[in-house]
Amino acid sequence: MTKIGDNNSYGLTTKLLYSDIDLSDDWSVSPPIHQSVNAVAADAEEFADISSVPLGDKFYARHGNPTTSRLAKVISSLEGGESGIIFSSGMGAITTTLLSFLKAGDHVVAQTNHYMGTTEMVTHVLPKYGIETTKVDQRDALAFERAVKPNTRLILTETPVNPSMHITDLNFVSELAKSKGIITFCDNTFATPINQKPLEFGVDIVMHSATKYIGGHHDLLAGSITASQTIVEQIWDMNMNVGAIPSPFNSWLALRGIRTLELRVLQQNRNAQAIAELLEESSKVNQVYYPGLKSHPQHGLAQKQMSGFGGLLTFDLKGGYDAGVKFIESLKLARNAGSLGGVYSVIIQPASMFAGRLTKELLEEQGITSGLIRFAAGIENTTDILNDIEQALEQI
Repeated sequence: MTKIGDNNSYGLTTKLLYSDIDLSDDWSVSPPIHQSVNAVAADAEEFADISSVPLGDKFYARHGNPTTSRLAKVISSLEGGESGIIFSSGMGAITTTLLSFLKAGDHVVAQTNHYMGTTEMVTHVLPKYGIETTKVDQRDALAFERAVKPNTRLILTETPVNPSMHITDLNFVSELAKSKGIITFCDNTFATPINQKPLEFGVDIVMHSATKYIGGHHDLLAGSITASQTIVEQIWDMNMNVGAIPSPFNSWLALRGIRTLELRVLQQNRNAQAIAELLEESSKVNQVYYPGLKSHPQHGLAQKQMSGFGGLLTFDLKGGYDAGVKFIESLKLARNAGSLGGVYSVIIQPASMFAGRLTKELLEEQGITSGLIRFAAGIENTTDILNDIEQALEQI
């Protein structure tokens, strides 16, 4: 059977639909859920073979699962990677990867701004195990170069970053890392492989919180890693000990959701761009942070490495915290919820949500002000969501 994922003449949605079809083992159009924890071997020889295959999905659930393999294949096809592995969460993917390549005495270059779980990992967890981290402002490409040490093993990037919407120059960082034998890691969750493909810029490892845009329906928890076969097998070997394994049902939900990824993301791109332009014209907004705006300081870099600017934006209200509370309460469509990337628009006030996990110093370091609002556009009709935002602004 033709391997659709290996044929670059196909469009993205065609790949989303068919890149895993060579892994099908039954007659059904919709992939089955392989729920069994273990498989039956015909004899001792076969048992020895299936138990020793890296990423093998026909032995024991901690090794792999056929449903999960299909999801990994689709994501890898989109990202243009050799191989992939699925985890129980995005943080499971990040933690297992860090454990795969780092040891006491190593050094990591990270960003000042990351997803809060990543920030906590590099700020509080890694130092407990003798791993040093230097955080840099991702907007300054040369800062990565200045931060590199002889014992630097890994460079962590995330672009665009949540919630500041800063951009990292992936090509510069990758070339720097390759010249020094350093592994590069990119959290591509908020761009999605529809808008950005870090491997094309030389990045070694691409991560997604599949909970968000990959799944796309607010109903699952999962993470993914895409990289070379060698790197993925090394991470898989570590995960045999860590055990951050997704349930077959969650893999199936993500596989179902990813089929419409391009359709959803293109609408979310359109909505976010329209919302950003509307907010930029409002007298009640100090500033809008969205890479699709010409006013974004890194708009040129975003144009260079992104084909679309994503569904996530932030903006700072002039009325501060109280204005943010009133604005959110006045919305009729967008949901006040933490996770994002699904079909519904969701909104939060980072000063409220992140304060429970990040210290005041870290909040200030990441530029989280009292009036900052994070808006993740869903797939609603653009006119409807704009009208809702306009009436909510009038209530402030």
